[in-house]
Amino acid sequence: MCGRYVSTRGPEELVQHFGVTEWCPEEALEPSWNVAPTNRVWAVPERSPREDREAASAHRALRPLRWGLVPSWAKDERIGARLINARAETVHEEPAFRRAFAERRCPLPADGFCEGRQVASGTTGRTREQPYFISPEDGRPTAFAGLYEYWRDPEAERDDDPAARLTTCTIITTEATDAAGRVHPRMPLALTPDHYDAWPDPRHQDPEELRELLSPGGRAPRHPARLPGRQQRTRRRPRPAGGDPAVTGRAPAVPGRARRRTPDGHPFPPTPPTTARPGEPHPCPRSAGPYRALDTTVTAGVATVPT
Repeated sequence: MCGRYVSTRGPEELVQHFGVTEWCPEEALEPSWNVAPTNRVWAVPERSPREDREAASAHRALRPLRWGLVPSWAKDERIGARLINARAETVHEEPAFRRAFAERRCPLPADGFCEGRQVASGTTGRTREQPYFISPEDGRPTAFAGLYEYWRDPEAERDDDPAARLTTCTIITTEATDAAGRVHPRMPLALTPDHYDAWPDPRHQDPEELRELLSPGGRAPRHPARLPGRQQRTRRRPRPAGGDPAVTGRAPAVPGRARRRTPDGHPFPPTPPTTARPGEPHPCPRSAGPYRALDTTVTAGVATVPT
């Protein structure tokens, strides 16, 4: 499963990376090294105009959604806390997910995800959970295969009450059959860049073709996935100078430790805020144990973790 992940990229960078055509600068999320269920997370849904569902000019947006899918037929929104993951093997037939799988798919941008495994302590002999951060090897943003759904509170008295409506999402997980399985038997299914267009395309609704995208080396559906004529509708705001994570959206540097950086200047791997002194292990956002970062190559259903 995926119960925690890391998302520190600013919206300006995500707009450029995922080819977004619509986003609202006022809808901002703080960088998070501990994204948890029911938190608001970035998603990249794509919708065709209502008057022409077959049009090639679908709009790709960057929107904050609540993590934990609430089916449209649910009577209570609290069910979303239990539907944070959907299994790739059964997502097309589960009542809570099958409609969203056919009609409402979206990439969920992330830096990587956190998982833990039980290890024996060298001093006491007791077992403890060792957390790991698993992320792309090149430090670029990744995207989990996600679904999203609309929900309206059935007890709401007014249709125009914004508090009565929710848009929620879930992460599709797959079996970790490679080296990542040493940490946990399940992992989020990461989209390869060549599927960033095919996965959210609302014209793709054939379950069997969509399931091909969930397998390693899956092929995109035959009809064109890249939609022509996209033009960014918002101006990219200049990134402020300085090292304040609240301003730059970057992870803070750790005193006494050299930080490897990606070509665009982001620390890699991202480091959660810490008060640890130089030379001490850094706490993982998920627990109080030492934080270990693993460089991985994540593809559609495949992650390679060095030994």
